[in-house]
Amino acid sequence: MLKRTRSEVEPAADHGFFGPDSVAWRVWGYPTSLTVGFSRAVVVEELDPNLVASVDRTQDIYRRPRTRYDRTIRYFALVAFGDSRTTLQAADVLVKVHSKAIGVEPYGGGRYDANDPDSQLWILVTGWHSVLKAYEMYGPGKLSEAEEAQYWAECAVAAEMQTCDPADVPRSRAELHAYYERMRPVMSGSPIARRAMRHLMDVDQLVDAPLVLRPAQWVVGRFFRAGVIATLPHWMREMGDVRQPRVMDLAARPVLRATFAAVSTSKRLQLRVLGMLSPSTVPVVAPVLLGVPPVSPEVLTPAEARERHGFERPAEAHLAWRRQQHERVFGRGQAPSDAGLVESEEILGRLG
Repeated sequence: MLKRTRSEVEPAADHGFFGPDSVAWRVWGYPTSLTVGFSRAVVVEELDPNLVASVDRTQDIYRRPRTRYDRTIRYFALVAFGDSRTTLQAADVLVKVHSKAIGVEPYGGGRYDANDPDSQLWILVTGWHSVLKAYEMYGPGKLSEAEEAQYWAECAVAAEMQTCDPADVPRSRAELHAYYERMRPVMSGSPIARRAMRHLMDVDQLVDAPLVLRPAQWVVGRFFRAGVIATLPHWMREMGDVRQPRVMDLAARPVLRATFAAVSTSKRLQLRVLGMLSPSTVPVVAPVLLGVPPVSPEVLTPAEARERHGFERPAEAHLAWRRQQHERVFGRGQAPSDAGLVESEEILGRLG
């Protein structure tokens, strides 16, 4: 059965930016990562007042939660596992998508821009940290000091797919904690942030189980939510008004560790679970999980890939287009163009 599954998987063009010897592949390839880890990431992101302002303005996480979740997981999976050309293509079009996520933050009154390097760094660091945190709590456990240093060095490579500076990425647990301490005064548990955080922990909205399986889905959903909350430090819980009895923190860990350990024994089961949450991500992850070799066994640096495939650094990409979007919104008071969002469907998945 596994051989037939492997024969149906289209191989990647290359190993992308990490490859089989990377810590990133080991951590992101464990079933905790694109489930609880990713859910934690999108929940924590909402504490950025500028980011949640753009999320709240579009209302997409409420109007089309499945497609929004699907497209976002696909992007993160592409960075970790995708071939170099497809990943750069996704990073490039995402700059255009983010160019429409601009406006005025409703509580502080300042302008926000989803391409802002500080917001992009927050998304990157909280994403990679959340995946690592889930791996530690519900997976094999903590990495060695050397492995963790490699993981954060690989996170800095991933930063080259965004508008932030790779030099700003923490390179150790101590630097990570220092980063959170610097960001803590900037974060905000606003009403729109709290609403978004509660909404994003509800896995039931993402899976349409048959009626006979709804009770089981309810139980899984409660443990999933408890598992996400259990990974959050108390200051994030207080800021986001996310409350949970300590007994649930304690109960979630052994249940989820056992569940993910069982899922990890079957790559086909792991892909099936991923397919329920993010169907468009399965073709990205399947070659890695099933050991399908790429057409070329290369691991490229972002600089090598950009030169080969002809892409600009995200921070320097589509500057004229971004200026046009700013003029439309801040200059003429019009809605931003959706052209980038439409263009992204071919790469990141359909909008609806």
